[in-house]
Amino acid sequence: MKDRLRVAAASSVAVAPAAEGRAATAGRRFSAVLADYVELTKPRLNLLVVVTSAGGYYLASPGRPALLPMAAASVGTALVAGGAAALNQVFERDTDGLMERTRRRPLPAGRVAPEEARAFGWAMAAAGLVLLGAASNALAALLALATIVVYLSIYTPLKRRSPLSTLVGAVPGALPALIGWTARSGAASAGGWTLFAIVFFWQIPHFMAIAWMFRDDYRRAGFPMLSVIDPDGRRAGRQAVLYAAALVPASVGPALVGVAGPVYGWSAVALSAALLVLAGRFAAARSDASARLLFFGSITYLPLIWAMMMIDH
Repeated sequence: MKDRLRVAAASSVAVAPAAEGRAATAGRRFSAVLADYVELTKPRLNLLVVVTSAGGYYLASPGRPALLPMAAASVGTALVAGGAAALNQVFERDTDGLMERTRRRPLPAGRVAPEEARAFGWAMAAAGLVLLGAASNALAALLALATIVVYLSIYTPLKRRSPLSTLVGAVPGALPALIGWTARSGAASAGGWTLFAIVFFWQIPHFMAIAWMFRDDYRRAGFPMLSVIDPDGRRAGRQAVLYAAALVPASVGPALVGVAGPVYGWSAVALSAALLVLAGRFAAARSDASARLLFFGSITYLPLIWAMMMIDH
């Protein structure tokens, strides 16, 4: 009897570490799967969506906006954008596998199955549309639906065929600001369109810098970016300067229509002029260093100009 008890005790001691090991492995597996699905939503890009959408909602408010409706509008817009990002990766999983910076994404790496990512993307997008329609208004939901349609049915296939895809892609990229504005005001009025214009023009020098820094990746994947079809970089440089120059008057728009005051207006001119200088340096040098400087300047520009707008609202 005592021998049997000793054997049972020894067995329980041996089983305990194994059980703990299995639990730890299961925990790691769950966290890894969760991380993969989060990555499908392109969280860094979605942060921009949340900031511009929440900013649009705030700026459409005559006073301090109610936090819960503003959060609902921002989350709804982020769900739509995250769903569209996941679906875009389903369509581009083959070319993502050819590019160094994207080949480790969940789909080309084989960590998530295409049908699972597709279901996840549509579920997120549908949830976002429902949330926007229920918590905000039908027009905001319709604009979000337009974002999905343009991004998936026009931009994504055009990306393999023409450098014009950058301009087309800037439309759904700029719509979250207008969605946030419309979610609060109920109308796509002049103030909302000035926010749309800022984000639209800002994206071109930002993406020209990215396209230059990763031109070898785009070439391997067969994407006809300007930095690929014009290896000298003159066309990419011209586009960066052209749209950075257009951003200077566009950035003053919110001050002209009463969304923000004169302090913002002068700040916008200074910030936009600084971005134009960086675009000019990139156009002249067409080097990785000048592209990197333009890239970091662009990701600094947008939160600064949004913050100034909200401070002087």
